Amino acid sequence: MPGRRHARAPRPAPWPRAAAAGPAASAWRTYHGRVISVIVPLRNEAALVREAVEALRAQAGDFELLLADGGSTDGTLEIAQALPGVRCVRSAPGRGVQMNAAAAVARGSVFLFLHVDTRLEPGALLALERAVAAGLQAGAFTHRFDHPDWRLRLVSWGHNLSCRIGRIYYGDHGIFVTRELFERVGGFPEVPVLEDVMFCERLRRHARGRLLAPVATTGARRFLQLGVWRTTARGLWILAQHRLGRVPDGRGFREEVR
Repeated sequence: MPGRRHARAPRPAPWPRAAAAGPAASAWRTYHGRVISVIVPLRNEAALVREAVEALRAQAGDFELLLADGGSTDGTLEIAQALPGVRCVRSAPGRGVQMNAAAAVARGSVFLFLHVDTRLEPGALLALERAVAAGLQAGAFTHRFDHPDWRLRLVSWGHNLSCRIGRIYYGDHGIFVTRELFERVGGFPEVPVLEDVMFCERLRRHARGRLLAPVATTGARRFLQLGVWRTTARGLWILAQHRLGRVPDGRGFREEVR
């Protein structure tokens, strides 16, 4: 994948860096309880958004749900706006952009960033509440795919091992962080791909994260449609470009599968 060399990234700007779409950004500083803000970025996910919301509603715990739409054209936003008990935020496309916009208007003291095709096992949010109450500032959940293919189990095992050793978490694990730490590191980088990896690189300079035991089960649609080894190789190639100091554009990586 083509890339270009770049200089060392500048120090993250203080959070928030710009006004968010949706409700007044001043609202997010008014709440001081230990509520979790669950933030789900969306773009053309009409087939999944309702199911995702219903699955989250089944979770116990004190949380709010924000859906961050990045310019859907398939009716995703209209479906989301009709669902009770959720707050919708509009922004420009890009997961980093969308998650930052939602965080700017969130009311919780803890943020959980969750993909629309990721399902948490029962009690996961309660486990997160307990972990944060005990002093944990950041981390993610244990990963699993929703398909029994042995190759996917191997990929998931590798992801979990890598997360435990390197404390770099991927978005489909469900990354969580306290508001204070999120603001300190300047939020997510607003880049085409690897916003989760770059964000966690910022986090681990300030706090020691941990992978929690509850499982986050993620859809295997991309792996199954594009091929398990091909998709894995592409992900590793993009990550290698980043490690070499290049800026991968990830062209087509997220749009090929719907």
